[in-house]
Amino acid sequence: MSDPIGHECGLAFVRLKKPTWWYAQHMGDPAWGLRRLHLLMQKQRNRGQDGAGIAVVKFDMPPGVAFMRRIRSAKSNAIERVFAAAEKGLGSLAGRPMSEADEVTCKAAHEFLGDAYIGHLRYGTHSGHALMHCHPLLRKDNTASRNLAIAGNFNMTNSPELFQRLVDYGLSPVGDSDTQVVLERIGYCLDLEHRHLRNSMGPGTFVGLEGRELAESISRELDLARVLRRAAEDWDGGWLFAGLLGNGDSFVFRDPSGIRPGFWYEDEHVVAAASERAPLASIFNTSPEAVPAIEPGHAIFVRKDGTTWTDRVATERPVHQCTFERIYFSRGNDPDIYEERKRLGNALARPLLDLVDWDVHRTVYSFIPNTAETAYYGLISETQHLVRQRQIDDIWRKVEAGTLSHEELSELSIPQVRAEKVAHKDQRLRTFITSDQARTSLVNHVYDITRGIVSSKDTLVVLDDSIVRGTTLRESIITILSRLDPKCIVIASSAPPIMYPDCYGIDMSQLDRFIAFKAAVSLIQSRDMDDLFLEIERACREQASLPPARMTNHVRRLYEPFSQQELSDEIARLLRPQGLPWKGELKVVYQTVEDLQAAMPGYRGDWYFTGDYPTPGGQQVLNRAFLNWRDGLSDRAY
Repeated sequence: MSDPIGHECGLAFVRLKKPTWWYAQHMGDPAWGLRRLHLLMQKQRNRGQDGAGIAVVKFDMPPGVAFMRRIRSAKSNAIERVFAAAEKGLGSLAGRPMSEADEVTCKAAHEFLGDAYIGHLRYGTHSGHALMHCHPLLRKDNTASRNLAIAGNFNMTNSPELFQRLVDYGLSPVGDSDTQVVLERIGYCLDLEHRHLRNSMGPGTFVGLEGRELAESISRELDLARVLRRAAEDWDGGWLFAGLLGNGDSFVFRDPSGIRPGFWYEDEHVVAAASERAPLASIFNTSPEAVPAIEPGHAIFVRKDGTTWTDRVATERPVHQCTFERIYFSRGNDPDIYEERKRLGNALARPLLDLVDWDVHRTVYSFIPNTAETAYYGLISETQHLVRQRQIDDIWRKVEAGTLSHEELSELSIPQVRAEKVAHKDQRLRTFITSDQARTSLVNHVYDITRGIVSSKDTLVVLDDSIVRGTTLRESIITILSRLDPKCIVIASSAPPIMYPDCYGIDMSQLDRFIAFKAAVSLIQSRDMDDLFLEIERACREQASLPPARMTNHVRRLYEPFSQQELSDEIARLLRPQGLPWKGELKVVYQTVEDLQAAMPGYRGDWYFTGDYPTPGGQQVLNRAFLNWRDGLSDRAY
């Protein structure tokens, strides 16, 4: 993806199954769990660079000693800052003997030496970039089992309604971000669970417990599945989040549509979870098959005593796992994602060959950015296969017709696809974290080109993951590529055109930022079809007060008059920089939705391509986004 898009955050969870002294004796490091958390976050740093944070719970601490700690940073190199503080002084413990009797003293002396951890990497799609917006968030109480830390990768489409529900409960929540709302909602339901257990076990009941004995009994009997089931009954969104209770219980919970990814691993030493599978497989040195996905709508629970189980806690919905995760966001070393991306490249081979009239001698294939590399391998492999097969078919036809000459046979050679590294990104120029002014001055120098491998008679095909806004292409990449002076530049996208907003974790909520939307608007205006805008607006306003479940996608009508080819041609026109001295032709080729679905059949979350939203809240966001555009508002649509 050449455009910088804020997206899903990263989550890490590590729950040790043995006491600290055991890891000191058998792993050579009492902080083994904290080191695993650090590695999980480092290997997922692609998922968040706006902040980082961790929380820890320590088991069996004596009264008066802190049992839950948190540290966060919203500064640059946040992971390094967080763990430099968390691991301070722990290096001296590595390799030193520790007995069971030393454990409490050691954990009390080191703030982040504990038994259960959550870590978070933030990509801000809402609010700001201040420390207060970084996870984990805490809800504190004098009772250990009422203390709650949560961290997650999620967006709720109905946060205002959830906030109002808390107010109706009689609460006075501070802040209406979806994270704060989720924290308060779980906390409220946790309070209800405590009240229920107290009423069934406390003074005046048949059991008649009180004081410390009652608190410990409630802690043991807490039904976290019931807590989450109550809390999530009216959530609309996509999520993966983890929670730690001060009493040592913990959970990891995935949304019922499977929108946000989540994976977990368990052995005799640890229970761990993360947003991506590959880091878990790598860090715990296991096969990918040993790292299953968390089932949509299910949560993994780990009690303080180490008992682990999974349970469905959200109402079942059709599964729509996010395809953007597979196309771009997740690391490509997951074996399934690697093969899926190759298949995306495979699917583009034939349409691109048709576009250049199968003239591979005068076509150079390359890719931008680096994350498109795997799809590029698939494109080159399939292109080579198709060209070779075509040559074989031509020869066989001549053999059957008896027209193949000895001279043609002696000159036969395998056509080679010209695959080249045309552009090299300067990794030191990080445009997505600079100010708009600084970014403008850097953007034309983000990529260096390799001169001498493309001639003025060649077509240059460049593969991108996806084309969302097209800003970087227009402001930088096309100008840079044009300096090679090819006859034609073809920008190929391994994803279909983005036509609808996302509201489940990717920061794509404003319609007028999508180059495909701009192209449709431009085509409508150029063909004197402006009445269509009024018709769609009227329909959207008429349903604006309806419950989301009764809303219809009227925005789809914007795209219906045009074929994908017409849309692609108009996008190519809009992407061409004004005043570009290069006189060659610019073309754009998109993946089809059908080929996308064939490449990753288990991942049908394609609402940003199709407008088929997995939850009712998605339709509401789309409706609001279109009306915001008509009203000239730049507000976030959820």
